[in-house]
This record gives sequence, C-alpha cells and structure tokens, in this order.
Amino acid sequence: MAAHAHRFIEEFEGFIGFGLNRESDMDTVIYYLQKFSDDQLMALLRKRLTDEERQSIFDLLSGLLRKHLSEPEYHRYFLKDNH
Repeated sequence: MAAHAHRFIEEFEGFIGFGLNRESDMDTVIYYLQKFSDDQLMALLRKRLTDEERQSIFDLLSGLLRKHLSEPEYHRYFLKDNH
C-alpha cells in the first residue's frame, strides 16, 4: 500500500475559491497543494523554477512544518516513518 495519499483532490466536490471564509480557504489551499504536487506537473515545473523559486517553496514548506508539527508528528505524518 502506498504511504502517501491525495484523496481530497479526488473526492472533493465543494467550492474552490479564496477569501470567502476560513473553511473554503483551507479547502482551496489543500486543493492547490495536491494539484501542485502532481507528478506530471512537478516534472514540468522542476525544469522551469528558478533557484530562488525553489528556495522559496522549500523555505515556506519546511518553515510551516517546523512551526506546526512536533518532532514525532513530523516523522509520522510527513516522513511516514515510526521514529
């Protein structure tokens, strides 16, 4: 069985749009992140992103993980290991 899942993007049937309310904002963020991480899209973007863009994406994501996850949560939910 695959360790990673992107079921939200496959099953979501609600409103996608930002700025209406917190719930639809979060749905939209999840939707965009799952679409953004699609293997085919990443294969295309990885050739086009500048060094600065790659660094910005990495800094944003790693900063959010450090801010909002404990060490055990980081290992369980992000790394998918039983550290």
